Amino acid sequence: MDRLRGRIRSESGMHAGPWSRSQLAALHRVVSGPPSTTSDLAAAEYMKPQSMAQTLAVLEKNGLVTRSPDPTDGRRVLYSATRQGREEAEQWLRAREAWLTDAIEGTLTEEERSGLTALVGILERLADSDATSSRRGPRSAPGDVLQGRQV
Repeated sequence: MDRLRGRIRSESGMHAGPWSRSQLAALHRVVSGPPSTTSDLAAAEYMKPQSMAQTLAVLEKNGLVTRSPDPTDGRRVLYSATRQGREEAEQWLRAREAWLTDAIEGTLTEEERSGLTALVGILERLADSDATSSRRGPRSAPGDVLQGRQV
């Protein structure tokens, strides 16, 4: 997963642009969802609220997001994407999807492409899982074995 994610980032030009990975992730969240608070965005990205606030400050300074008071609770601030922010996110997503589509179509067999649809659903369920591990310690390293297969 890490290698594929890194390759997607590289092929989509993510490293070539002015935005960090966390800034693009936050921008994508703001663009794809309803207006959200710093805390909500931080929780969605598994970040500390202070880190998300710094990320949003850069996006706001560059005209990609805007903030406004929550109409139901004036103490809260909601972040929304600007037109420029939506365009920036769409451009990055198009580049990412173009490479991945080409790689899938040019590399996988029809049977593998069919299996990929099921796999994506499984991975989304895992990512959305509320399960927590009672095991705390180092994460698995490359080369560890999972069900008899090398990871």
